[in-house]
Amino acid sequence: MTDKILLTERHGDTLRVIINRPDKRNALSLELLDRIGSTFAEHATDATLKCAVLTASGDRCFAAGGDLLELEAVRSEADTLAMSRRARAALQQVRQFPVPVIAALNGHALGGGAELAMACDLRIATARTELGFLQARLNITTAWGGGIDLLAALGSARGLQILLEARRIPADEALQLGLVQRVCTGDETLTECTAAFVQPFLDRPVQVLRAYKALTLASRRVLHERLVTQEEQGFTTTWIHADHWAAAEKTLAPR
Repeated sequence: MTDKILLTERHGDTLRVIINRPDKRNALSLELLDRIGSTFAEHATDATLKCAVLTASGDRCFAAGGDLLELEAVRSEADTLAMSRRARAALQQVRQFPVPVIAALNGHALGGGAELAMACDLRIATARTELGFLQARLNITTAWGGGIDLLAALGSARGLQILLEARRIPADEALQLGLVQRVCTGDETLTECTAAFVQPFLDRPVQVLRAYKALTLASRRVLHERLVTQEEQGFTTTWIHADHWAAAEKTLAPR
C-alpha cells in the first residue's frame, strides 16, 4: 500500500513500514504517528507474519524528532498531556506488536525519532547513523516512553547520563552500548544488512517467535506501567515551562 507519508510493503513473512517524509527529515507529525500506530494495529492480527521492519525514506534521517512547527501550538498542560498520550499510544502499538520489530535506521534518529527507534525490539544502523536523545537541549524530557526504554536498555546510571548529555551517539558507540545490535559494514547496504540480520528469525517457527516476543513484551509492559505516570509528569512540567519555549524559539528562529 502506498501513502504519501507512510508506505507499507509485504515481503514474504516480513512487514515493512516506511516513514516517507524525507523532505522534512522524516519529522514525526501527529498524523504520521497516528498512521504508524494504526498500521501496526491493523497488521497485528496477521498470524502469518514473522517480523516487521520499520525504516524511512532517504539516507539522512530515520526520524528527526517531533514536528516542532506543529507542536509549537501545544501550550497548555491539558493539551501537552493529550499530545504526549496520543504519540505514546502510537509507539505502544509498535512495542506490543506480536512479532519482533526491527528498526532499520537509514539515518539519524533524534529526539522523538530516538524514542521511536527504542520502541522497536531491535535496531540496525548504517555507519553514519547517529542516535540522539536531544530533548534536554530543548529543556524538556522524553514524552512517548523512550526514556523508560532507554533506562531498561542501559540501566539507571548510564541511561541518566545519556539523557542529560543530550548528545548524538555515533553508530559504533551505540553498538558498544547495546542501543543497536548491528551496524552495516563496508559496502553493505542497509537492505542487505537487514536481510542478513532478520534471516535467523525467519528460520524459526512462527509460534517460537511469538512466544519469545510475548515474554519480552510482558517484561516491558511491567516497567512502562510502573513509570509512565512519572514520565508524563516530567514531560508536561518541562514542556509548559518558560525555559522550554525560550529554547524552542532559538531552534525555530532560523526556519
